[in-house]
Amino acid sequence: MITGIINILKRPDIVGDVAVHYPNLLGLMGIFGSAVFAIMNILVGVNTAKVFGGSQALGGVMAGILSSPQLAQITLFGEALQPGRGGVIAVLLVVALMCWIERQFRKLLPGSLELILNPLLTTIITGAVAIVALQPLGGWISDAIAHGASWAIVSGGFLVGAVLAGTFLPLVLTGLHQGLVPIHVELVQAHGYNALFPILAMAGVGQIGAAIAVLMKTHNARLKKVIKGALPVGLLGIGEPLIFGVTLPLGKPFIGACLGGAVGGALISYWKVATVITFGISGLPLALTIVAGKVLFYLLGYLIAVIAGFIFTWLLGFNDPEE
Repeated sequence: MITGIINILKRPDIVGDVAVHYPNLLGLMGIFGSAVFAIMNILVGVNTAKVFGGSQALGGVMAGILSSPQLAQITLFGEALQPGRGGVIAVLLVVALMCWIERQFRKLLPGSLELILNPLLTTIITGAVAIVALQPLGGWISDAIAHGASWAIVSGGFLVGAVLAGTFLPLVLTGLHQGLVPIHVELVQAHGYNALFPILAMAGVGQIGAAIAVLMKTHNARLKKVIKGALPVGLLGIGEPLIFGVTLPLGKPFIGACLGGAVGGALISYWKVATVITFGISGLPLALTIVAGKVLFYLLGYLIAVIAGFIFTWLLGFNDPEE
């Protein structure tokens, strides 16, 4: 949200010369908004270690090694090392290896020595393998993902946008959408913008239209109350209340929401709308973070996705639950 406010304050067509007269204010807000990205890799390292059953502190250390500015002073195989190369992908690979090595030392070392030697040996071995092999591998994978995703969106146009947005709600149901976070991060790190996130945001927008259709058709007072409570947060990009409270239990409205999202995603992809953030706010507030010149296209796509979700749900119908 802070990043979105900064984007608005930098636009003279909206707020005039605020950026010229208050550069320090924008600088401070920029620090506030980007602080999480300064420690993003470390947070990923800590959480990855937790998932793989390793020491969370060591996970943060491994991520810190990969991001250390001092790497730029070291030359390996004739090339200077790049701090942060590979981003979160490299961190995932390195911390996964670290956890495996740490577990092996727990088995091999006697209890009296394990507390001291395990962190030392794990850090040295993992760090060496990371710098020589895993960070370059992570960099290659990250570049491939970022360029591949960008190529698919640019080349695929309507079709890719429709497929991505139309299938995103089922991903949310399974929790697999969390696996897209590294891709969002890599897109911003590689290109400075994220063309994937606005497409996926249309999935939740289609649900808004589907929920409005259900609200207008249903005679169930309890269901109407649920929809009225879930719609405001749905507009803010929080779709779970509508998914689990309205569209999914009714069945066909969930399909209508997916189809509406697909229409919006197709248009957003075709218009090449992008955001400057990796993840976070969605729905209407996401408009604050859209790149210059594309905000109106995002809002138009939003409106069309709502209308499409409404129409598809109205035509598909649903079994109105009894009181």
